[in-house]
Amino acid sequence: MPSPPPAKDEFQEELVIRPLHSGDIYASFQFRTLWDTDFTGGGNKVSHYHLFPKSLGQVISKFSVRELHISFTQGYWRTMQWGHPFLPSPPGAELWVWFQDTVSDVDGAWKELTNALSGIFCASLSLIDSTNTIQPSASFKPLGVVVGNVTDHSFLRYATLPRETVCSENLTPWKKLLPCGSNAGLAGLLKAEKLFHSSFYSQAVHVRPVCQDRPCKTASWELRQTLDVVFDLHTSGQGEREWSLVKMFSRNLTDACPLASSSKVYVDITDHQRFELTPAAPLLSQAVVLGDRRTYSVYDLTQASTFGSLRSLDALLRWKSTGGDMPRPFLHGERYVAGYGLQAGEIHTRMYNHHPDRAFPVLLLETVPWYLRLYIHTLSVTSEGNVVKPSYIHYQPSKDRLRPHLLEMLIQLPPNSVTEVTVGFERSLLKRTEYDQVFCVGSSVISALVPSDVAMDANGTQDRPLFSSVFPRKEEESSYFMRVYTEPLSVSLPYPDLTMPFNVICFTCIVLALGYLSLYDLLTRTFHDVGESSPGLAKQIYNLIHMVVNFIHGTRRGVPPT
Repeated sequence: MPSPPPAKDEFQEELVIRPLHSGDIYASFQFRTLWDTDFTGGGNKVSHYHLFPKSLGQVISKFSVRELHISFTQGYWRTMQWGHPFLPSPPGAELWVWFQDTVSDVDGAWKELTNALSGIFCASLSLIDSTNTIQPSASFKPLGVVVGNVTDHSFLRYATLPRETVCSENLTPWKKLLPCGSNAGLAGLLKAEKLFHSSFYSQAVHVRPVCQDRPCKTASWELRQTLDVVFDLHTSGQGEREWSLVKMFSRNLTDACPLASSSKVYVDITDHQRFELTPAAPLLSQAVVLGDRRTYSVYDLTQASTFGSLRSLDALLRWKSTGGDMPRPFLHGERYVAGYGLQAGEIHTRMYNHHPDRAFPVLLLETVPWYLRLYIHTLSVTSEGNVVKPSYIHYQPSKDRLRPHLLEMLIQLPPNSVTEVTVGFERSLLKRTEYDQVFCVGSSVISALVPSDVAMDANGTQDRPLFSSVFPRKEEESSYFMRVYTEPLSVSLPYPDLTMPFNVICFTCIVLALGYLSLYDLLTRTFHDVGESSPGLAKQIYNLIHMVVNFIHGTRRGVPPT
């Protein structure tokens, strides 16, 4: 019987540079590995790995993972100043996984998977347990090909670690998943000391099945590694609005990854009248990104002519004018804690619809830790002073030290409005040993299909740039999918006064010590009976003094001495 043909791998890399109206610059790396193989086949164990990383492939195969999405983010994305990113992520660490419908114990597989991923990415994912894991009922639909019973949300798990610290220890194993590592291609620009000296940094790994062709008769596995960074105009030491690859990354490009079938650099020149790009790119491309048609200058790194006679590429952006305001994003969200004292409070979540004449629904996901006891009867949704009734509500109450609160709502946002969701809570009294941490509430997740007046490109996914094909979209739809994260919250809990117990402990220890020493002295002292023996020197001195005192006392009273 002839052996099946070997699986085909394909690797693509690209860098998107977008000047921001604030003077900052947004750089987004995307590395895509396609693998023509089947992890879902019964008993099919993949033994040969070419471009797809073996460490990640073995984990996906062992735990029967259908989709895996993990991100590590430092900083908060400022939507009103920077617009929307290509792929949003909350501060800290985020992990959500779809398991195959053949998994019988999803919770057990989830726990083992987090421990395995913690070792791969050198992160604290092993801290994920039932207290910060939820099972959404409507949010986080699969981004890949839906096969079988994967839409059953009992196979979905989601967790966040808002206090996770991101550093170079997370970046190094992330770069090792690339076919060329950091030795060639766009990955050579990933210098840790420059990336982490920025206003925003986020790295992510997304694994999902995708269609090989338009009829989608066969599927491939896609590994998409993304890295987004925003370089601030002021903290980066830039005296003027002028950016280049050397100023951003301290390196320039000299070659492409030899294993990459496509290696390109895109520079957003939609507002080309505001800045000058040198050297001029020989190619121009247009793509629909987040409902907006953008124009890009394209540098193809697989062509020797791109590097010129110096065999290097250092794209330079120099601003001509600083005027003009950025258009407001259609969807924006924010959240804060209200109230005073350390007993009760309120969580306010605001969702902004800046579209002038179109309303659209949003799906709000709130995850609140168990130590904040929600009063769900205080839940209110208002928009411009009017009460809004959600069309769908799913609430799962928390259990102390076992699971968090889960609240999902489908809300219609009126055009050009601000919708506010308010819910009251009460702070819990914790055990003494549970106060050794910072109490954080993870970001709210807002998912929506935002209306768009720009038609989708007619060409297939394979021909479009990687950054324009993150979220699936049908050609007949006049909207695009968007996910927005709010700020994480830091809350204060009633903290007991530990000075009084300390004083009581000290006083009790002193009393016990004095009592114990007295009792010990009595139990261990030795008593001797001296009898009628001759007195010692001390006794003689005592008798002499006694006689002198008696003599003086008797003389004064006229009594002869004895």
